[in-house]
Amino acid sequence: MIKFSLLCGRGHEFESWFQSGEAFETQSKSGRVSCPLCQATDVTKAIMAPAIASKSEGTLAKPPAPAQAEGQAQVALLDPRDLESRAMITAFRKHIYEEAEDVGMRFAEEARKIHDGRGKERPIHGQTDFDEARALIEEGIEIFPVPSLPDEFN
Repeated sequence: MIKFSLLCGRGHEFESWFQSGEAFETQSKSGRVSCPLCQATDVTKAIMAPAIASKSEGTLAKPPAPAQAEGQAQVALLDPRDLESRAMITAFRKHIYEEAEDVGMRFAEEARKIHDGRGKERPIHGQTDFDEARALIEEGIEIFPVPSLPDEFN
């Protein structure tokens, strides 16, 4: 196993473990490596400082971080736009979960019943797969995906 420092297209840095360098390349090219903060799949390896084995302790030690160039600001993990977006998504999700009935994996079935007049008209939320969501939209059933928060993937 190898740990890589990674960088997404929006500038978020994170680390992840892979079986090998080739495994990273394969997963990255197929879009299976995503940023845990913004879910971007344009992820590349970042420059890493090597871990150095200490003879006296037999442990790995990281070299000190390079000095920051004068006048160069440190990059925050989340910029103000990210924080604002998270707050909006959190408020939206809270509203949905408080006001709508959770029908779980029966979402598509319940949405069709309501649309066809066979079920009680009410706000609902739940889960369905991508193909079923597409079918609902093609049938003229209005649905709206509730965005996930990056923390839900940790």
